[in-house]
Amino acid sequence: MDLLLVLLGFTCMIIGVLGSFLPVIPGLTSCWVGLLLLYLTKAVENNYWILGITLLLTIIITVLAYTIPAKGTKRYGGSSYGVWGTNIGLIVGIFAPIPFGFIIGPFVGAFLGELIYDSKNHQRALKAATGSFLGFLASSFINFMFCIVFFGLFLTIVWQHKSLLF
Repeated sequence: MDLLLVLLGFTCMIIGVLGSFLPVIPGLTSCWVGLLLLYLTKAVENNYWILGITLLLTIIITVLAYTIPAKGTKRYGGSSYGVWGTNIGLIVGIFAPIPFGFIIGPFVGAFLGELIYDSKNHQRALKAATGSFLGFLASSFINFMFCIVFFGLFLTIVWQHKSLLF
């Protein structure tokens, strides 16, 4: 049973690292579930501090991942229309059957939102859309870094308990 939990946890870790770039897959949440599965084995004693702290980090980073692109739009001179366009574009981009829709969606959404706000100022709309794209890249990078940290923690714990797990 322990081997099955470790393999499922490892699978969650791999999915989580991939999901840190694909908004369709909850990357950091998958990594946290991988850690939880590891701690459910009989070989690894429960450490509620690690699970609690990593859960808190997971919640904070997940919320930030959805707010950073909108903040990027605002920082680059976008209006509330651009922020709403970013959020709507992210949702549409996730479900649109086009390659890289999750990247294109917020950019186009912010651009269109700014054009609705001020149809004559294309330069401002493009600048706000660029802020949305940079915000998406920043949130993806943060998500990826935390996934790598969680994966490293997982591998360290498995290595420390390898004689009991395998």
